[in-house]
Amino acid sequence: MGLDPGSRRCGVAVSDSRRTMAFPRPALPVDDGLVGSLADLIAEEEVTTVVVGHPVALSGRATSSTDLAGAFTEQLRARVAALEIVRWDERLTTHEASRALRQAGHRASAQRTRVDSAAAVILLQNFLDARRRD
Repeated sequence: MGLDPGSRRCGVAVSDSRRTMAFPRPALPVDDGLVGSLADLIAEEEVTTVVVGHPVALSGRATSSTDLAGAFTEQLRARVAALEIVRWDERLTTHEASRALRQAGHRASAQRTRVDSAAAVILLQNFLDARRRD
């Protein structure tokens, strides 16, 4: 499972059983129930690894978003302790997702509800591709 946590929504993606392709799931609102909702989805999808976006500046430096994503990762780790949780560089995934949605003909207003999970797909696909190369 790939997660792209943001300030309002958390983008969600899952892979196929062979771990070759990433697919979007509806983004979840960032609220007090987010970690519980994700724990339920993890159990439902029989997830064994969660890849959480690690937002850093283009220079590689940590930002306030990096700290928020780190805190989110620790909350998730505490809730689903037996799971492998990997932090993965997510630089430019939201930009790539927005561009892909525009090219697919989605208007800016419709993109808001899709861009987070589209970014999670890119994040998870990058992770899956890197694991296959290793």
